[in-house]
Amino acid sequence: MCLRFLATFVALILLISIANGAVVVRVDIKGEINQGTAILVDSAFKKAEEIDADAILIVIDTPGGLLLATKDIVSDILNSDIPVITYVYPSGAFSASAGSFILISGHIAAMANGTSVGAATPHTAEFPPKIENKTINYIASYAKSIAEMRGRPKDVVEKFVTEGLSLSAKEAYKKGVIDVLADSPDELFEKINGWSVNVKGRSIKLDFSTIEVVKVRKSIQSQIYEILSNPLVAFVLLILGIYCLIFGLMTPGIGMEIFGAICLILALFGMGALSINTFAAILILLGILLLILELLTPAFGILGIASVICMTLGCIMLFREPLMPKDFYRDFLMFVGGISLGTATIMTYVILKVAQLKSMRKKVGAEAMVGETGEIMEFKDGNGLVKVRGEIWKCKSEDDLKKGDEVVVVGRDGLTLFVKKKR
Repeated sequence: MCLRFLATFVALILLISIANGAVVVRVDIKGEINQGTAILVDSAFKKAEEIDADAILIVIDTPGGLLLATKDIVSDILNSDIPVITYVYPSGAFSASAGSFILISGHIAAMANGTSVGAATPHTAEFPPKIENKTINYIASYAKSIAEMRGRPKDVVEKFVTEGLSLSAKEAYKKGVIDVLADSPDELFEKINGWSVNVKGRSIKLDFSTIEVVKVRKSIQSQIYEILSNPLVAFVLLILGIYCLIFGLMTPGIGMEIFGAICLILALFGMGALSINTFAAILILLGILLLILELLTPAFGILGIASVICMTLGCIMLFREPLMPKDFYRDFLMFVGGISLGTATIMTYVILKVAQLKSMRKKVGAEAMVGETGEIMEFKDGNGLVKVRGEIWKCKSEDDLKKGDEVVVVGRDGLTLFVKKKR
């Protein structure tokens, strides 16, 4: 009873404090931007709508991330009915690549001293690495459209993409990329208190005399998406899924095919948030086909080697994420190249060996004798004895045989071999 009363009392105090001040929903974007980040930010916007918040504060410290996830976040900001404040914080933080688009999309953009923004030149994890002009032009156009919507300098923002321009907080403020410099959230709210912002044609005056901050944390869903949409995780699940599924289908009963199918489903689930290179996907499919052909029509390992090469190149070129951090592409190529080459080689060897063992097992018993040659020891009226592999067997034949004739085994029934005279 006392606990219930205490909980009610605390809730009332909280409601009273919220009623007397501005409610700000805060969400932090920290680390690489992925689909989990997009879900986290989206949940913050939904929370803000539920509690009728006065503003949304997005605190940024990111080296970049996935293009599709970034576009989802920017879309939430640009279409928000609630004022959105984007803020690079604390000192030492940066809003690079994809993060720069999120920063400039806010109704109010702010940075702490000692932070930086920019360096949004697209990169790819292709082999060899290359940057297509159409990709640069597309992303530069995207950045300019955001800047134009928020009244920020399009020429400067465009250079983030075309020239890899990076600005310190003070430089960004002087060039009009951001609206305010503040070294803490409290200082930020104090400086923008009383400002009027245009939200979808409506002028909203910010009153931050008293503030209640509601922080949104990662949900289980956003954490799962964060893991699965990581290109490295998606790649490992893909390569494991492909080979474990093939191995499992060849050796039913041990459950490997189930594990492989689960890995493939999770990989495809994660890759739904990634930009995929179609040519690389075709290479991977070709690698699978070549491995299957090697199993069906043994080509002394030639098709198996070709399968390994196709799988490795396909995995290296699979992901096209132009806004990931620059260091990611170097690490990704080394990691993916090593893992895919090693895994593809080992698994292809194991699968081929298993296929050979299964082929040998089929010849145990009756089939083991078929095709063997032997010598007739005695024969009369279609029946006799034959020596095969140093052993004496009963034999039957429709041919007219005599002692010393060389014969070929064409079948077996129990302890009796069916033979034909060797031509």
